[in-house]
Amino acid sequence: MTFKITEASSTYTDIDKMEIADFLRIMNEEDQKVPAAVALQIPQIEKLIKAIVEKLSKGGRLFYIGAGTSGRLGVLDASECPPTFGVSELMVTAIIAGGDVALRKAVENAEDELLQGWQDLKQMQVSENDFVIGISASGDAPYVLKSLEACKSHKISTGSIVNNPESAISAVADFAVEIITGPEILTGSTRLKAGTAQKLLLNMISTAVMIRLGRVKGNKMVYMKPTNQKLKKRAVHLIMEELNIDENKAAELLNQYGSVTEALKNY
Repeated sequence: MTFKITEASSTYTDIDKMEIADFLRIMNEEDQKVPAAVALQIPQIEKLIKAIVEKLSKGGRLFYIGAGTSGRLGVLDASECPPTFGVSELMVTAIIAGGDVALRKAVENAEDELLQGWQDLKQMQVSENDFVIGISASGDAPYVLKSLEACKSHKISTGSIVNNPESAISAVADFAVEIITGPEILTGSTRLKAGTAQKLLLNMISTAVMIRLGRVKGNKMVYMKPTNQKLKKRAVHLIMEELNIDENKAAELLNQYGSVTEALKNY
């Protein structure tokens, strides 16, 4: 079995004896290493994003697939795309080992299912038009690995987000991103630095992809869905800024057309 840096013993052997303030300080110091680790992978991340944009611009879909924390982070990112960018719920879809129940309750053995990941993707009618990203801190979660292997055999483009070098999943993926975050302060708890790195990368992927697909104007979320009072206020202010009109007129346009983009288009 290949040694995993994410499973290496913590540098700090006595965290159970530390004062809370001391523990928080060293944990924060460890967390500060994560953005630097992400920065090292920006060239690879750029290639991954360009490949995704190519598929989605032709009507394809993006799938995230993972287990445990990695799967949950994929679900979080995918679920934010429709309200933030006004896209279909089918454009970015996340699949987690163990199904929706695994979002709230650990289903740890689901990670070891060899065939279920591909079955889950097939239920979504995945095809060569789509793009699949496997997320795994270890880089060898069987659920994810076998899914990407099946994708490869069916000529479906793939990427990976892992936290160990030279992993099995990276070897299979067309566009591999390895963010090496090192040992966790709590030995083996990859929901910490590894999970933080994955979240940062998913933020980059979904935001950059949607910008390239034209779902952002300037730096504004003009396609967001104003589904609550906070978002309605944000939408009104976006309309005010873009059209240089007062708040009452902007609110009137939003009520009339139902979205920022339609208000801007029809003013």
